[in-house]
Parts: sequence; structure tokens; C-alpha cells
Amino acid sequence: MKLISWNVNGIRAVIKYGFLEFLSNHDPDIICLQETRADSDQIELNLLQYHQYWNPAEKKGYSGTVIFTKIKPIQVNNGIGIKKHDQEGRVITLEFQDYFLITVYTPNAQRKLLRLGYRTKEWDVDFLAYLKKLEREKPVIFCGDLNVAHKEIDLANPKTNKNNAGFTKEERTGFENLINAEFIDTFREFEKKGGHYTWWSNFSNARQRNIGWRIDYFCISSLLRNRLIKSYILPQVMGSDHCPIVMVLE
Repeated sequence: MKLISWNVNGIRAVIKYGFLEFLSNHDPDIICLQETRADSDQIELNLLQYHQYWNPAEKKGYSGTVIFTKIKPIQVNNGIGIKKHDQEGRVITLEFQDYFLITVYTPNAQRKLLRLGYRTKEWDVDFLAYLKKLEREKPVIFCGDLNVAHKEIDLANPKTNKNNAGFTKEERTGFENLINAEFIDTFREFEKKGGHYTWWSNFSNARQRNIGWRIDYFCISSLLRNRLIKSYILPQVMGSDHCPIVMVLE
């Protein structure tokens, strides 16, 4: 079972850049996309092998998520059931026989940390509660752009970014709460060293210089650890300021 997650920074743009070729070459069983910025009626995708599930934001051209899956789920839900969170199309949950799969596009704290309070005191708290509620029924996989670098090893310049969005103490604590709730950061099960990133600024040739951040994750319930085979990053794949990440399960 191969799963891919990718913040595409606009699905229409990434389609022009070669998304269908990427899909053909990597052939995932499931692919989860974030920041799609579109609804299904705005795009024609000839993906006969995939079931498509879209959750666009109410605001046009903003946020949004989608999942393409070869395996038809038992049930599909958009959002986490809390109105203040569910207007931006940030979460899709698919229920399968053995687990729930969630794609998530976590709100950014924004410049000057204008949204930090909402992000850390409301969203992070409610999203973790949602995950644990699902986990009472069966194990959980969640993936996507979580908009936080967990540790100093997860970004190239930790010292100069300590009070910047994505690396504040509050956001990092929010991610640590996920780990303390016994969810596993799957990439770190295989790679303990730094230098591995999933997002790069568009300025100062950051991507070419590999001055990046690891803010995209596949996380799983601890009960699924024995099924985890691989978890890795595809930094060479272009088309977005993020790159895809991959997880393989038995």
C-alpha cells in the first residue's frame, strides 16, 4: 500500500507542470493533496482508476484538500465537525476496513503570528481531540502540511526562525502533543539526520541551496507501527514550493 501526500500550492498549476505524469510514474494507491485552491467542477481529470473526494474552501481559490484513492472507502467525511474550523476545506477523512485516513492542511500562524492563537489554542487542540475520538474505533493515519517544523533538525536555520510562524514554541508544543498522544512521525522512524526538507521559500534560491523546512508529515497510530515499511521524501519532484512525501504500509 503506497500513499503519497503533497501540498501542491494550487492543483491547476501543478497539473500544467506534469502532475498526471507524476501520478503515472509513482502509481500510488492513495494520494492526498493540500492547498488545492479549486473545486472538482473547475478541473477535468481523467483518473478512471481513482475515486475522487474533494473538500474545497468556501472562499474561492483558497486552501482546500482532495484525496484520490484506488480503494473505495467505507465512508467519507469533510471537516472535523466544528463549524469555525470547517469553512476552509482543510480536512478529509476516509474510513477503510483497518484504519481511518485523514488528509489535513493545518492553518498557518501567518506573518506577525496573527493567527497563532487560533492555530495553537483552538485548531491544534480540536484536531488532536478529533484524532483520538476516531482512534477509539480503529487506528488512524494522518498526513499533510502541518505547518510546523517539530525540532531544530527539521529546518535549515533554527536559530534565526525561533519566533517565526512554523517554529514557535507554541506550534512545536502542538506537534509534541501529537507525539505524546502516541502518534508516530513515520519519517523519523527511518531517518535520524538533518538536511531533509519538504518546503522551501521561493526567495534566495532556497531550494537549490536546500535551505528548507520539513513541515509535511505522515503520522500513524502506534498500533500500525508493525505495518510500516517505508517513509521518505521526494525532494527532486518540482511543481510546488512543497515536495511530495511517501509512506508504504504492508
